[in-house]
Amino acid sequence: MISDADITETDSDVDLSSAPPAFVRGVEVIRGLLRTLPNGPGVYRMIDAAGEVLYVGKARSLKKRVTSYARGIGHTNRIGRMISETCSMEFVTTRTETEALLLEANLIKRLRPRFNVLMRDDKSFPYIVLRTDHPAPQIVKHRGARSVKGDYFGPFASAGAVNRTLTALQKAFLLRSCSDSVYESRTRPCLLHQIKRCSAPCTGEIALPDYVELVDEAKAFLSGRSQGVKHHIAQAMQEASEKLDFESAARYRDRLAALSAVQSHQGINPQTVEEADVFAIHHEGGQWAIEVFFFRTYQNWGNRTYNPRADRSLEPAEVLDAFLAQFYDDKPVPRLILLSHEIESRDLLAEALCLRAGHKVEISVPQRGEKRDLVNHAMTNARETLGRRLAETSTQKKLLEGLAQTLGVEGPLRRVEIYDNSHIMGTNAVGGMIVAGQDGFAKAHYRTFNIKSEELTPGDDFGMMKEVLGRRFSRLVKEHPRENDPSDADAMPAWPDLVIIDGGAGQLRVAREILAELGVEDVPLIGVAKGVDREAGRETFHMAGRQPFTMEPRDPVLYFVQRLRDEAHRFAIGTHRARRKKELTKNPLDEIAGIGPTRKRALLTHFGTAKAVARAALSDLERVPGINRQTAQVVYDHFHERRE
Repeated sequence: MISDADITETDSDVDLSSAPPAFVRGVEVIRGLLRTLPNGPGVYRMIDAAGEVLYVGKARSLKKRVTSYARGIGHTNRIGRMISETCSMEFVTTRTETEALLLEANLIKRLRPRFNVLMRDDKSFPYIVLRTDHPAPQIVKHRGARSVKGDYFGPFASAGAVNRTLTALQKAFLLRSCSDSVYESRTRPCLLHQIKRCSAPCTGEIALPDYVELVDEAKAFLSGRSQGVKHHIAQAMQEASEKLDFESAARYRDRLAALSAVQSHQGINPQTVEEADVFAIHHEGGQWAIEVFFFRTYQNWGNRTYNPRADRSLEPAEVLDAFLAQFYDDKPVPRLILLSHEIESRDLLAEALCLRAGHKVEISVPQRGEKRDLVNHAMTNARETLGRRLAETSTQKKLLEGLAQTLGVEGPLRRVEIYDNSHIMGTNAVGGMIVAGQDGFAKAHYRTFNIKSEELTPGDDFGMMKEVLGRRFSRLVKEHPRENDPSDADAMPAWPDLVIIDGGAGQLRVAREILAELGVEDVPLIGVAKGVDREAGRETFHMAGRQPFTMEPRDPVLYFVQRLRDEAHRFAIGTHRARRKKELTKNPLDEIAGIGPTRKRALLTHFGTAKAVARAALSDLERVPGINRQTAQVVYDHFHERRE
């Protein structure tokens, strides 16, 4: 336990009389928690009045770290704002500082606190998998959890990179890419065999032992032994040529050409770096860019740019340090990580990643040689990518400023929401909401609304819009009170600064009514009605308190609104088509409780179709392998009740 004496004289005697009341209150809250804090490692969370987590941090000593917040002096503006909003704190002790680092990264990604460095665009990476759960292994692209048994090679930076590599590997090693069910049902070779992309083990065109040799060659190539594989194929080509077996020699030649294509598409390939991730960070114009290059088996497997959300007062090394722990929270770790900046927790992070990966991990900031060249190359890409992003952001900001000025809305517009509905004669009706901000379309904030009301007349667009807006803003009022919306200019707020409705005066009236019922009267609304003959450029704009108006046909703001509306239209139609397709392919067996994929497959295999299952007698259902008497009764009762 920590006594009052543990708070130093400097902490308790600091004069805070000139500090803002909110800051003083925050300091007092933190000081009140010091008595119960241990000296050991752990993770702490700073929480605001609404219960939202403001910041997640780790510490070697929770007591010392939290005491630093309680001093009341020497804080940056960012830390000062954070302390001012803190109303409570939560703590989790850990056995080691390494555990604290891993827990901190996990909590930041899950809670996304406003004052932390946040990794954005956290999409999973694609991999190439050689499946080992079949006598004739399949080569396939994989993304997501590693639930498939096999050898994984990657990551690749993009789907395009992995698709190009897969195509070349199929030409080089003639491995099958078909599913197991297709493999089992083949009676003659498919088209891929005809165009020399598969050796057709499914129909015995190649013996399984010979096919396994091809699989082993592919593993060796993807594992870094590419030169040995190419030498072996070249030698086989020479032997076939000497035996005047020119057809076989031509096949070996084509395989060599395919392997060369794999490596030629990968740009810069290092000579001394077998496996590494390279990170370079650049800061400009208040924005950040982190470029990541992936090198595996002495080959460049692509790069990806991240734009983390971080306070502009932070140093590049601090942002990179916070980013790395989040990046590797759910990704495989290479044996070498090269950085453009020295980070404070380099040794601690290396230890944590080593525990997670199960092998030694080295983190280095190279100063010379090929490794330094790789970092410089990544830095050049980060600088150029951020330059392009700043140019696009500047254009987007100007368009948003022009839109606010045209509509007479007080700026800045940080979040614009656009709504549209889609249906066919009222069936499979959905509503779509897209979001645009100063960085362009914010697809992570898009939302779909399946129209649930049974009281709506099919095709009632007004009723659909009323339901969509009612559900959206009632939840917004409940979960994100207006006063708690972040004022940080770099953060995407929860509340829109402008709502655009795809429709005319009627749609706008419905939108205003539903928002008024919810007590939301400070969100500007605008309806965009299509022009005569639905011609782009002749849209009419409807706003409360103004006569309907139009814009000049070549006004950039008009083009911008059209682009927003078209994106909402595309999103709503795409969602509607996906729902309609799902309904068309829906199987009656899916509606029966307790009938999962295995039993469904057993029923369909036995009877052929769902209609045959519905007509089957109870005794016939009981004879299906894997279906017991109780399950058979459930299936029979389901269809029997329907016929009644």
